[in-house]
Amino acid sequence: MDYNIEVLETDNERFSSFLHSKVKEYNNELSIHHKKARQKGAVQAFNIIVSKHNEEWIGGITAEVYWDWMELNDFWFQETYRGKGLGGEILEKAEKIAKEKGATKALVTTFEFQARTFYETKGYRVVGEIEDYPPGSRYYTLVKELR
Repeated sequence: MDYNIEVLETDNERFSSFLHSKVKEYNNELSIHHKKARQKGAVQAFNIIVSKHNEEWIGGITAEVYWDWMELNDFWFQETYRGKGLGGEILEKAEKIAKEKGATKALVTTFEFQARTFYETKGYRVVGEIEDYPPGSRYYTLVKELR
């Protein structure tokens, strides 16, 4: 075989795009679920926006529903609105929306210094843990049945 190995210590957007497209092609060939998720409308994104007097955003949720799962991507509130039940209220709303879109399970990842205990109090259970990521902390994957 004739080939060359090159190491770049900077981002190469063209190569990253090439590699990403090849991984997608491979996944599409071997997983009907990946292929279906790439069809238009298969991933159902939604946002829950909480604002102060419809002007200033104070927090919310971004999520997607696909493969019968809700994947919670981002969930944040300004400090002054935390601990007042608002997070639980909109998480419940997100789960309701996800169920209406066909989700039967929910997935979220969080760091030790973020919201693990919050999710556990809402019925999520830890299914994965990475120690020392970032150094001195932990990273968790949590899931919940939505049925």
